[in-house]
Amino acid sequence: QVNLMESGGELVQPGGSLRLSCVASGFTFIFSRHDISWYRQAPGKERELVASIRGSDDDITYADSVKGRFTISRENNKDTAYLQMNNLKPEDAGVYYCNAKQYFPSRGPDIWGQGTQVTVSS
Repeated sequence: QVNLMESGGELVQPGGSLRLSCVASGFTFIFSRHDISWYRQAPGKERELVASIRGSDDDITYADSVKGRFTISRENNKDTAYLQMNNLKPEDAGVYYCNAKQYFPSRGPDIWGQGTQVTVSS
């Protein structure tokens, strides 16, 4: 059984910062063999990709809406990924989900966390 646990979401004022964490657990889970992504979903909207970091080479991609403000990172020795969010805007609000997908030795299924709520409001 593999679990992803997000944390760090809370109410923050516009212009503020938050750091989200995603901790993976599971007896057979090898964190370094997974690509990690952060998604978010606002009420009434579809879930969208925010940022991802590849396990093989740490290649990173960001949604255009967060470039220059968000930073994704990972610490394989801690089975943890992070999303540093700066200069938050009201449109960044939503439930943020961590996603893991094995790339080695073969492509695996999507693994999702339960999400953490980010609210941006004055």
